[in-house]
Amino acid sequence: MAGTSNTKRIAKDFKEISNDPPLDMNVQLGTDGDMHKWVVTVNGPKESPYAVSYHFLSYGRGGHFVVQVTLPPNYPFKPPIISWQTKIYHPNVSNDDKGTMCLGMLRDGEWKPSSKLSNALGYIRQLMIEPDVDDAIEQSIAREYKEDRKEFVKKAKKWTKDYA
Repeated sequence: MAGTSNTKRIAKDFKEISNDPPLDMNVQLGTDGDMHKWVVTVNGPKESPYAVSYHFLSYGRGGHFVVQVTLPPNYPFKPPIISWQTKIYHPNVSNDDKGTMCLGMLRDGEWKPSSKLSNALGYIRQLMIEPDVDDAIEQSIAREYKEDRKEFVKKAKKWTKDYA
C-alpha cells in the first residue's frame, strides 16, 4: 500500500511541476521512464554568472545545466536527492563526479512529507543567483565568493562556458 501512495504522490508532484515548472527549468522523466528519477534542465538565471549567453558570437552557448532528482522509495517521508550532472562552479555544489548539492531543506531533519518539490527546485534557482556561503560544500569557493566576488564570477562564467 505504501508503494501505491508513493507512486500517486510522485505522479501528482510530477504533473504539477510539468504543468507549471519553476522559472528557468524544464522537468522530464529519465530516459527509462522511471517515476523516481527526474531530469531537470536548468537555464542559468540572467541575474547570475550562470546565465545563457546571448552574445551574437555565442548565441545559445552555455547556461544549460542538467540536474538529476532521485526520489527515494520512502518519498515523501524522506527527501529527494539532487545531484548536478553538469559541472558548476558553486560553493553549494560539490566539484566531484557526484555533484552533490547542499540544500538545507533537503536534509532529513528539515524535509517534511508536506514539503513541495517545486519549492526545492525554486530554491536551486535562487542559490544560483545568491549562494549560501554559510552552508557551503566547497569552502574554498565560498571563501572566494565572500572575499573576491569578481574572481568568483570570472571562474563561474568560465565553467559555465566550458561545461554547460
